[in-house]
Amino acid sequence: MKLPLRISEEAEAEMADATRWYEQQRIGLGLEFLAAVDAAIVRIEENPRIGSRALGVEDDDIRRIFVRRFPYHVVYIELPDRVQILAVAHDRRRPAYWVGRLPS
Repeated sequence: MKLPLRISEEAEAEMADATRWYEQQRIGLGLEFLAAVDAAIVRIEENPRIGSRALGVEDDDIRRIFVRRFPYHVVYIELPDRVQILAVAHDRRRPAYWVGRLPS
């Protein structure tokens, strides 16, 4: 059974900010970024265990998957009732800055 997937507000905001930035660099690049993030999310939905363990945390349920063509990764956690996207993080951001977003 496929678990529902939810995207945190913070991850949505990160995705929107990066999309705007790329679109300012070149018309259409923002949409290409968004499509690449969407493709990563589809891969997560198809197989939540596909990602590698997220840097800076001990929990094996917190994973990340790289966004093709862009220096970003999608951080997520597999919970019993859903898969939660925690962050759409730039590869050069400090690891685990999103830890405060973990569901309690």
